[in-house]
Amino acid sequence: MLALGGCHGARAPEEFGPLAEEFVYSTLEFSPVSATAAGCHQRPGKNLDEMLDDFSPEALEAQRRFYRGFQERLAKLNSAAWGAEDRVDYGIVLDQIELALLELDHIQSYRHNPTLYVESAGNAMFSPYVLEYAPAPVRMRHIVARLEKLPAFLATARRNLQDSPPIWTQVALDENAGNIELIDHTIRAAVPSALRAAYDRAAAPALEALRAFAGWLKSDLKPASEDAWRLGPDNYREKFRLVLGTQRTPDQVLAAAEADLGAVRARMLELAGPLHRNWFPEHGAHADPNVTIREVLGQIALRHALPETYIDEAKRDLEAARLFVRGHGLLPLPARQNLQVIETPRFLRGIYAVGGFVPAPALEPRLGAFYWITPIPPEWPAERKESKLREYNFYKLNLLTLHEAVPGHYVQAEYANDIEPPSRRLVRAVFGNTPYVEGWAQYVTQAMLDAGYLDNAPELRLSFQKEELRVLANAILDIRLHTRKMTGRQAVQLMTGQTFQEIEEATAKLQRAQLSSCQLPAYYVGWRDWLRVRDQFHQARGGEFRLAEFHERALDEGAVPLAALGRLLAARTAGQ
Repeated sequence: MLALGGCHGARAPEEFGPLAEEFVYSTLEFSPVSATAAGCHQRPGKNLDEMLDDFSPEALEAQRRFYRGFQERLAKLNSAAWGAEDRVDYGIVLDQIELALLELDHIQSYRHNPTLYVESAGNAMFSPYVLEYAPAPVRMRHIVARLEKLPAFLATARRNLQDSPPIWTQVALDENAGNIELIDHTIRAAVPSALRAAYDRAAAPALEALRAFAGWLKSDLKPASEDAWRLGPDNYREKFRLVLGTQRTPDQVLAAAEADLGAVRARMLELAGPLHRNWFPEHGAHADPNVTIREVLGQIALRHALPETYIDEAKRDLEAARLFVRGHGLLPLPARQNLQVIETPRFLRGIYAVGGFVPAPALEPRLGAFYWITPIPPEWPAERKESKLREYNFYKLNLLTLHEAVPGHYVQAEYANDIEPPSRRLVRAVFGNTPYVEGWAQYVTQAMLDAGYLDNAPELRLSFQKEELRVLANAILDIRLHTRKMTGRQAVQLMTGQTFQEIEEATAKLQRAQLSSCQLPAYYVGWRDWLRVRDQFHQARGGEFRLAEFHERALDEGAVPLAALGRLLAARTAGQ
């Protein structure tokens, strides 16, 4: 078994297990920051918790050699001789190698995206601060050691970065300010008295380096073209295949998503009609169905939290969701009670403008998992605050909590952290399939509504159908922005005009698409594939089908590509 305090595990008996462990631990060693988050703290001769990621040319070349060498080793193996589970893990590792080489050889974010360095630095400090893998003084010494290395880390960033599109530079500046606040205020306030002098000595040059880096970003980093953030058709197509684990092309997914827009809007009109007649009897039937839907959604949006109660209401919704899942037997909930609801770290609010989820470390599942809620800044003007609160109204905030926490991401991650053997758990947790993860959260939210959550409130169902439109828009705008030169104005029009999103939400989503690629379509691809896998399982089980059994079996496999999940469930069903 893997030791909780380190990452030297006994090799699993399966033939592929030792190779899987070697691959996971080697890639974690390339990223000490990720290793801390995953619960891997020690490697031979190295305390990873005291190290930062190395983006030097020598280190990047060492990574290239490792991935190409491992690829050659795997090509010589006969995977057909292994069982179904090992063959799935083998495929995951192969895809991760190709994805890493695509980044190193072609995309090369380390040359163009300053947020890569800013977010790595922030996570390096934040993980030891919040993850209680050791006593607080020990973790604080790890932070001090990393602070001491931060000036050199930022010097490497300056040498590597050739240019940056303005949107990446601006977000890096905003997140860099979050790092300064984290180090100078948040963590400093928690430093034990015995370590204050050491912390101050390390923090002073680190903060100076962060401020100098901000000045360099503003004045010296060469601006790339306005649309240099676009991945381009060729890189996007290859990344899409590897990240989503699908044989469907971006063009095929785009066509399907655009075709689904009309069907979902028709369902929304059918549901909105009775609400509209009740709330707006004097308006009559509008010739434009969009007006009917928009008026009803506007009325629904009026029920929302205040900026100061926003996070507390999410906590309340979380408890209600737990009670409902248990009471309706949708699936057994995790035994661990390790979920914390906290504010999104400021240095990550560029991409997590609304919220997010961070699972407990795969190697230390007893530690905390985090449901992040991004607070509404007090300095925002009143209309901007109101736009955010209308979008994340009472019903939408409930949906967010179902998606991010229970029974969504948190439940899925907790199941994944109990997978045996450890080698399989690590592969599927560290390299989890994004459509499986995001698709589960969308699919199981639908299952909650189908089971009658919030007393079958039509307002909740209509809000969820609006969410479905947003999922479709996510796929459409990501593919079109990165491969078909969709403009920012066209993307915002798609979201506000065709999918009823508030301008604040649409603006934040456009920025997210400019900062990432191939993540936003995962919601649509995964949701539809989860429904297909469930239908296949239902057909195989016939009259013995039980929804809770399907959920438990599917989650027990971990975040594998959904086509592989269907095969694994079919094999298990046939073997009964």
